Amino acid sequence: MIAIAHLVATLCYLGAAALAAAPFARPVRVSVRGVTLALAAGATAHLVALVELARRADAPPLTGLGPALSFAGLALAGTLLVVEILAREASLTLLVAPLAAVVTIAATSVGLVPALEPPGIRGPWFVAHIALSFIGIAGLGTAAAAGTMYLVQRRELRSRRFGALFRLFPPLQTLDRVNHGAVIAAWLGLTLGITIGIAYAVTYRRNETAQVVWGTAAWLGATVLAIGRISRGWQARRAAIASGAAFVGVIALWLLMRLTVRGTGDFL
Repeated sequence: MIAIAHLVATLCYLGAAALAAAPFARPVRVSVRGVTLALAAGATAHLVALVELARRADAPPLTGLGPALSFAGLALAGTLLVVEILAREASLTLLVAPLAAVVTIAATSVGLVPALEPPGIRGPWFVAHIALSFIGIAGLGTAAAAGTMYLVQRRELRSRRFGALFRLFPPLQTLDRVNHGAVIAAWLGLTLGITIGIAYAVTYRRNETAQVVWGTAAWLGATVLAIGRISRGWQARRAAIASGAAFVGVIALWLLMRLTVRGTGDFL
């Protein structure tokens, strides 16, 4: 059931992306309702899979590479669904939904096997730490997607090429607002998640240097973005570039940690 539910979620995410890309094939308007329904169906199936995984493992499906990746995919899909509903747009689905699908496929490929439980893992504070941190990373990914689309749309306008991309993408102001909101959400999620994580590590005397380094780097990236947007009044173009660079840097650091830290259980 868990594997089937993950497959259904992946197909729904890819289906949502296909619906969002329909204007590239023929001159039709994107069905925002259809895209959001597909995303909602995928997120629901994904949630069912993780609930069943938690029931079988008798622990939150948050530790171990496979479960962590699966939860990250759900966080991406859930964040995307909320953004698309609030913005009444479906264009971000073009970038974020395939990413959620790829992460979900990677999760099932490496195996949905939870890691051994550290002390206190059943507590709500540990669950909140992991969930908020992943939501923060998902917010950072959403900000990067909106920033990338902003740069593409801006280039289309400057070159006066009003093709399918111009018709499909929302106005620059909408993309900038999404980027701004996602940056703030990322900072809040990572700040709360890391604060709870530090309290958890101190309470249970756990030394997880790799997680601390990666989490701190992600938080610093989100903090720089948030300060730039709120205090320094960054223009939309600079914020878009910085968002993409921050997200790529966070993912690159994660890959580096996975390659250098010994033992698959030592780092997510």
